[in-house]
Order: sequence, then structure tokens, then C-alpha cells
Amino acid sequence: MPTLLFIIAANLASTAASLVFAAVLSFRWLAGLVDRMVHVSIGLLLATALVHIVPEALAGGLAPVRLGWTVLVGILGLFVLEKMTLVHHTHHHEGDKHHHDHGHDAQQVGRGAYPILIADALHNFTDGVVIAAAFLVDTRAGLVTALAVLAHEIPHEIGDFMILLNAGFSRRRSFFFMLLSGCSAVVGGVIGYFVLAAVQALLPYALAIAAASFVYIALSDLLPELMRRSSLGKSLPEVGFVFLGVLIALAAMRLDS
Repeated sequence: MPTLLFIIAANLASTAASLVFAAVLSFRWLAGLVDRMVHVSIGLLLATALVHIVPEALAGGLAPVRLGWTVLVGILGLFVLEKMTLVHHTHHHEGDKHHHDHGHDAQQVGRGAYPILIADALHNFTDGVVIAAAFLVDTRAGLVTALAVLAHEIPHEIGDFMILLNAGFSRRRSFFFMLLSGCSAVVGGVIGYFVLAAVQALLPYALAIAAASFVYIALSDLLPELMRRSSLGKSLPEVGFVFLGVLIALAAMRLDS
């Protein structure tokens, strides 16, 4: 039972700390750069999915062909889910006097809010399982793993906060939904503790679906807005922000390794 308490406490601490750090960075320092930071989140999501999550799924024993099929099913599943969704969120910024006249672009970005929360919850769930597995091996291994999860979650959460703000969520609502999504880490930790063998067998598939979700959101909801830019003077800085997102993700992975 002490091990279970360690698992719950570690997941709660990791989730809360990553959200607080990400919120401070997003709301205080980056609030005036929401539109720019959406492009940063493209790099964050793609690099995290393709350079971090997919290799983890392969390392977990998932065959390349099964990985490909799982990612394909995840992408098509999200596509069908969005086509069946009747509610689309409008694009605005709280307290922002700047109103966009490209309503279609705004809607494209706004559509990514709830799918990104689902993807984030799934990723947090798998993080919780990983932390549980480490604690079942050794308490020190569990603590180090929890710190690693904290390190790589901060840039993820910043990207998610930027997407939610750009989708019209208020800061308070964004934090609430991110906290709600983060609670799935505790659920994953508890389930991982009690049914570790079964969850370990499914973990590579969950990682593959999480990767599919990140790729889908980046390419279908965020990248189209960037691709519609025609001015070279506007496009070059935005491409630079995409690469900045990749660099942030890679830096976090180095801390995670």
C-alpha cells in the first residue's frame, strides 16, 4: 500500500507542477503571442509524436506493421469523430481588441481544442502507468521517472495551453480542462499498480494512438492555417516558430533521457 500512495503522490505532484509552470509561462510571458505560439505547438506536437512517442511504442514491443495500422486507425478515428461533432468553437482572445477576419482559419484552429484534450489525457494516462511501473521496480526509479515526466510534460502543456487560448478558452477554463486532463495520470497510475501485466501489453498501442492524435491535430487543425499564408515576410517567422517548437521538444527529451 505505501507503493500505491507513492504512485498517487508522484502523479499528482508531476501533473500539478507541470501545469503551474506551463501556465505561468503561457499566461504571463506568452499571452500576447498566442497566434505565434500555435505554430510553436505544431513543432512540439510533431516532434513529440514522431521522435518520442513512436520510438517508445516500438521499444515496448509493438511491431512496425502493427504500429502503422494503429496510427492509421487513430488518425481515421479522430477524423470520423470530428466529422460527427456538431459543435465548433469560435476563435477569439479574452481581453484582446484584435479581431481576426479570417473566420475559416479561426475555426480550423478552434476545432483542435477538445481532440487535443483527449490526446493529452491519453498521454497523461500512459505517463501514469509508466510511473507506476517504475515504482513497482524501485522507489528511487519511480521518483526519477516522475521527474522525467515532469520535464517533458512542461513543453507539452505550453503547446496545449496555446491551442486552448487560441480556440477561445479563457485562462481559467484552460487551466481547469488541463487539470481535468492531467487527472488521468493518477487513474493510469492506480490501474497500472493493480493490473500492470494487462496494461503493459496494451501500453504500446496506447502510445501509438496518442502519437496519432498529436499528428492529426498538428496537420489537420494547425498546419492548414500556416499553409494559407502567402506573404514571405509573414511565413518565414512562422516557420521559425515551428522549428522552435521542435527544438523545445528535443531539449525536453534530452532532459528526459
